[in-house]
Amino acid sequence: MSKQTYNVCFCFRRRFRLPVSEAPPEIRTLFDLYSDENGVMTASHLLRLLVEVQREENTTEEEAQAIIDGHKHLSIFHRRGLNLESFFNYLFSHNNNPPLSPSLGVHQDMSSPLSHYFTYTGHNSYLTGNQLSSDCSDVPIINALLKGVRVIELDIWPNASKDDVDVLHGRTLTSPVALIKCLGSIKQYAFVVSEYPVVITLEDHLTPDLQAKVAEMVTQTFGDILFSPSSESLKEFPSPESLKRRIIISTKPPKEYLEAKEVQEKEEESQKGKPAGDEEAWGKEVPSLRGGTISDYKNIGDEDDLGDAEDLEEAERSRQNASDEYRRLIAIHAGKPKGGLEECLKVDPDKVRRLSLSELQLEKAAETHGKDIVRFTQRNILRVYPRGTRITSTNYNPLIGWMHGAQMVAFNMQGYGRSLWLMQGMFKANGGCGYVKKPDFLLKGGPNNEVFDPKAHLPVKTTLKVTIYMGEGWFHDFKHTHFDQFSPPDFYARVGIAGVPYDTVMKKTKSIEDSWLPSWNEVFEFPLAVPELALLRVEVHEYDMSEKDDFGGQTCLPVWELRSGIRAVPLYSRNGDQYNNVKLLMRFEFI
Repeated sequence: MSKQTYNVCFCFRRRFRLPVSEAPPEIRTLFDLYSDENGVMTASHLLRLLVEVQREENTTEEEAQAIIDGHKHLSIFHRRGLNLESFFNYLFSHNNNPPLSPSLGVHQDMSSPLSHYFTYTGHNSYLTGNQLSSDCSDVPIINALLKGVRVIELDIWPNASKDDVDVLHGRTLTSPVALIKCLGSIKQYAFVVSEYPVVITLEDHLTPDLQAKVAEMVTQTFGDILFSPSSESLKEFPSPESLKRRIIISTKPPKEYLEAKEVQEKEEESQKGKPAGDEEAWGKEVPSLRGGTISDYKNIGDEDDLGDAEDLEEAERSRQNASDEYRRLIAIHAGKPKGGLEECLKVDPDKVRRLSLSELQLEKAAETHGKDIVRFTQRNILRVYPRGTRITSTNYNPLIGWMHGAQMVAFNMQGYGRSLWLMQGMFKANGGCGYVKKPDFLLKGGPNNEVFDPKAHLPVKTTLKVTIYMGEGWFHDFKHTHFDQFSPPDFYARVGIAGVPYDTVMKKTKSIEDSWLPSWNEVFEFPLAVPELALLRVEVHEYDMSEKDDFGGQTCLPVWELRSGIRAVPLYSRNGDQYNNVKLLMRFEFI
């Protein structure tokens, strides 16, 4: 067994043994149960384990034999089966035994209207960093599309000479990028990862002549792949299936930037001198939704009101004056009707539309009109966007949108943090295509037109039992003094659920001292009332007695697609990039 040396001072060194990864006791017990007296797991033994423990009922003996054949190099003296080492190696391989089935692909029904799907949505998709002074570029747009994002937001403004169109965050110090460059990149990368439609939401600050120029740019860039509706208003949205490899244009009220600017100005003074919680090594904890409110946001005040009638009238005049060519491009119409919240949430049986609300507007609306929001989103599209004070491009808890049926929960994709990890976790579902079918209870009403109540304390539907055995890979992916200058790391794990308020919880393992191969062997149970909206959160941190704990990896997984059984769970960086070697051995059981 090799050793590792740490310098404690000029004249003193500490040496630690580097342990070899070994099967935990429960894995050894399973191997003994599913192998012969000679310690060999044959294809028939492995098939029984795959069916009884891993819940892979449709597996054949030929597939079990293929697994054995793929691991023969690890058990040269047991060609007819797996020994303990090769069995453990198979279980702990995230390529062979991941927590989500790679063969599922896009498996949900994609023939329902767009309003029936949660959609991977970006906010200010062109920004490379913060909301006030970062560069605008097509690179963040490309990165978002390559991660599966399906809704790209562009703020379009006249350029300096007023004869062309730029994309930038208006009234800020952000540097512009040409609209035509962004459109070209969208065309090139839109369908590399997913063939399902890309929606471009335009925040329009243009004169009619420049709108006509945009119409020409869009038409020439996208050609036949641009979806143009046959009538100005749709009675029902088309389906993702019918819109494969198509580009859809949607407008939004052009005054959101004013709301954001007002909120920002009112809060700048109150926030001066406060440390930014999101500057922690792994991001601020996701705000709680328990009780229907987000306590972290309560000091914001009432800046985001729905009754901005003057803005709406100006937006309507702008649309009426828009060039005919530009108006014909718009497939998904957006806007807030006059009359406040009740009018905003009215369902028109003859016409569908998109409504945009800030995270604060949605929070306040949810307190009194939660079920009305759910009813609205059964046919119409609701887009939620970050509050204006998120200058550093942080994000909010997306569950407040999803549990009310909001399809487009718009996020700043260029940052990192726990909220963004939840977003990435949600859209690992359905083959990572960027569209996830909403649960039936958000789509259908009862016999008396009753709908899902996001505030209701519902009975437990199932319980997810999670065993976290061990982890490995940090020794290979990090410098040996990354976590601690004087000794190997002291890792602990946080495991929990993000979901409806009464399902949401986080739990923690003990810390394992001085080990690159932490072995926790701890079990947690999570009762779930709404498993259809539950995300399993897993984080690893390194305990530091004198300073802030160090980040060691994270993942977020859709509970409704978790594979039962013992799985190798790869971990990701703060930015959502998968590590080469860091992974956990875990078991998932629904009881």
